[in-house]
Amino acid sequence: MNSNLRDSVRFNILDEIKIEKIHDASLKILGKTGVKIDDKKIRELLAENGAEIDNDRVFINSDMIDNALNGVPHEIILYDRMGKKNIIANRDNNIYFGTHADMLKIIDPFSNKIRDFLREDTKLMTSIANKLSNISFILAVGLAYDVPQKIQSQIAMLDTLKYFKKTINFSSNDIKGLKEQLEILSIAAGGMEKFREKPFAFYYCEPIPPLYHPGESTDKLELITKAGVPVVYMPYSMLGGTAPITFSASLAQSNAEVLSGLVISQLLVKGSPFIYGAMPSVFDMKTTIGSYGAPEFHLLVAAASELAEYYNLPFYGTAGSSDAKVVDEQAVMESTMSCFSSLLSKANIVHDLGIMDHCNSVSPEMLVLINETLNMLKPFRNGVMVNDDDLALDLIDEIGPASHYLSHEHTLNNFRKIWYPELLSRAMDGPESSEIREKIRAKIQNITEEKKEDILSSDLIQELDKYEEKLYSNL
Repeated sequence: MNSNLRDSVRFNILDEIKIEKIHDASLKILGKTGVKIDDKKIRELLAENGAEIDNDRVFINSDMIDNALNGVPHEIILYDRMGKKNIIANRDNNIYFGTHADMLKIIDPFSNKIRDFLREDTKLMTSIANKLSNISFILAVGLAYDVPQKIQSQIAMLDTLKYFKKTINFSSNDIKGLKEQLEILSIAAGGMEKFREKPFAFYYCEPIPPLYHPGESTDKLELITKAGVPVVYMPYSMLGGTAPITFSASLAQSNAEVLSGLVISQLLVKGSPFIYGAMPSVFDMKTTIGSYGAPEFHLLVAAASELAEYYNLPFYGTAGSSDAKVVDEQAVMESTMSCFSSLLSKANIVHDLGIMDHCNSVSPEMLVLINETLNMLKPFRNGVMVNDDDLALDLIDEIGPASHYLSHEHTLNNFRKIWYPELLSRAMDGPESSEIREKIRAKIQNITEEKKEDILSSDLIQELDKYEEKLYSNL
């Protein structure tokens, strides 16, 4: 999906006054409470540029934040594997959605059983994602059950490169894994210089709320920024657990975590591409889970996207997810609500489509259904055009009272602008039970059976296969 909100429906969670108050609160948090940073050299770098240090506590002033915001790119362009522009993230509010290439569990679309995610399932997920019009990127996170843990993220990267033709979002289990992933990217791109010219992948990195940048996070941030790879820096907090339970306080803390990460990234490499991310979710006091389907979660994600817009930074959001174990009424309710919220928010890049059971599993069926859901919601994003052509006063005068427009050329030329569902039914006659699941499974079956498009050359595949052999031999 690639549409913008210039002439369409908009909604706002925060007004200008609320944004300024949250911004000011974040500055006070950074200046008075500070953030904990494990890495001594990062603390020294911050101190050299104006921060105050008290052991491992770092206090960042507003000038440092202003300098970082003045130097960071305000637009990020990501490419597909063929070198075409695929994602353009800026304050025009273009929006793009993504799913997962791997996960802890998968809801098998053919058996309907929840089972461990296996390496071969990445081929299924990437094949489906390649075919869905609203999927622009995929996450390779390294969670396949039948791959050794030390090389899970590397194997996920290799497989995703082989099977997926759009943009890749990747993360790593450790710093060694990230170094090897960067080597894999360099092989695939023909060198990191060529990658930086047309980046087809971006990285996901996290601080740990509240207000903590562990050594592993800053090590990853340093390595990825020096490699020139765009990075998402996104705290995942739970209200009442790792963030205050009140909305504005949780946003202020999350914002402080992101801004301090921004400062670090820009001091490491001025002008390095940085994407603002935020997941201020709910700590469910009944179940102790961090909810992926709570309305408050998606309200706050939308609010955080407005903070990102305030700083003129691309925003990385969350939608199309559910706490339900299987595809059921709850899953449809929660995923639709979150997609609607994201579509009308200021988000640019939105992940987690098809994620179930508070991020323990992924459902290919749910992903196909959400693709239809996004198509259904597009009219709300596009809004209502009011101009002479759309008002069509001459047409109304021509047809006049007590007639119809059905056979008019104007209808013929414009009726395709109306959305017509692929999976949902509007039949006047038909079965009285749902056919949607059967349609979804048939679509998935067709995708798995059709001949796959060659994404990489045979020479490059051989080179990546050799790298895989090296990974296994070094275990």
